[in-house]
Amino acid sequence: MATVELRFSALPEHVRTARLVAAAVARRAGVDEAVLDEVRLAVGEACTRAVGLHRSSGVSAPVHVSLIEEEKQFSIEVGDEAPHTVPGGRASGAGGEAEVDSEEDDMGLAVISGLVDDMEVSTGENGGLIRMSWPTTPPTAVLT
Repeated sequence: MATVELRFSALPEHVRTARLVAAAVARRAGVDEAVLDEVRLAVGEACTRAVGLHRSSGVSAPVHVSLIEEEKQFSIEVGDEAPHTVPGGRASGAGGEAEVDSEEDDMGLAVISGLVDDMEVSTGENGGLIRMSWPTTPPTAVLT
């Protein structure tokens, strides 16, 4: 299992770099060429969401991205360290602001779920993680 890890400051201009790296690693891992645009878009959306959460919460920690090549699948984890609403709890920030952030967050997750068949989201007071997976095709042997 090979893993590539990225950490970047929560700045919008770094999202493009994360997208490019994710697409390159996905291609090398054996993700179908027809799916690479979906990988790029999903990673861009997840990273943009994480950057927005960091900036709106005043978190200075970097956004982290793990690109994980497994035997029959390629996974990407995008993590943030922004506080999230937990069941029975409240999001940080003023009431109206938290409501708007929640709507934007829900929209971002909806976009990602439309691009990825296998997605898991976990959140808590200390941050969140989006894990997305795509199947890979093993390299074909060339007989000579």
